[in-house]
Amino acid sequence: MSLMQPDRPAVVLVSGGLDSATVLAMAVERGYRCHALSFRYGQRHSVELDSAAVVAAALGAVRHEILDLDLGRFGGSALTADIDVPKVDAAETADPAGGDGADPRDRVGAGDDGPIPVTYVPARNTVFLSHALAWAEVLGADDIFIGVNSVDYSGYPDCRRGFIEAFEAMANLATAATTEGGRHTTIHTPLIDMTKAEIVTEGTRLGVDYGATTSCYDPDESGAACGACESCRLRRAGFEQAGIVDPTRYG
Repeated sequence: MSLMQPDRPAVVLVSGGLDSATVLAMAVERGYRCHALSFRYGQRHSVELDSAAVVAAALGAVRHEILDLDLGRFGGSALTADIDVPKVDAAETADPAGGDGADPRDRVGAGDDGPIPVTYVPARNTVFLSHALAWAEVLGADDIFIGVNSVDYSGYPDCRRGFIEAFEAMANLATAATTEGGRHTTIHTPLIDMTKAEIVTEGTRLGVDYGATTSCYDPDESGAACGACESCRLRRAGFEQAGIVDPTRYG
């Protein structure tokens, strides 16, 4: 079956980061009329939302909504509470592969069996996808895109394939469109098996301006990336391994 879906509506979760920008570009290339959805959820900085707006406009989203939530009231994460974002020292950040040429996934990500990092925001993707599902039903859209990744990711439980499959099954029991209208909701995760280098390569082919994206967990007041958090390290390693110049502005 052709991947092209001319003029079909879709909801795309857009955080302002590298992965979600790539997913939006992929959905646009497939011919979807993309409705970008971002969240002001109590995160420690708003730089990513500025990036999301730029990315959505540049890549041709037909509409971009930023919803206000306040997961920060619950806390429980270094991204929403007064908890330090874990960082590595300058010597380690000088080599994004960890100093000895090793794959950064062996050092940075916790993986399925490791401890979940403090940067995990409890149930964030469940909350985000639920809102995306609600908007999709109103739009008459059967397709939702999210940039989760099970290769270069931090061990977050809501980035795993099992979670996505379970949410999709739930979504098809949860709406009038699916239970009475005979429709089927699909959660698209085109990056789930890609490395960060592969994502960067694909996004570059699609014309994504990665200089407009923000991945850092703890940028400074000017929006410059710290270069030392896990997300920065994965991003930097991805560009290096792809052989593509990293346009990120580091502080």
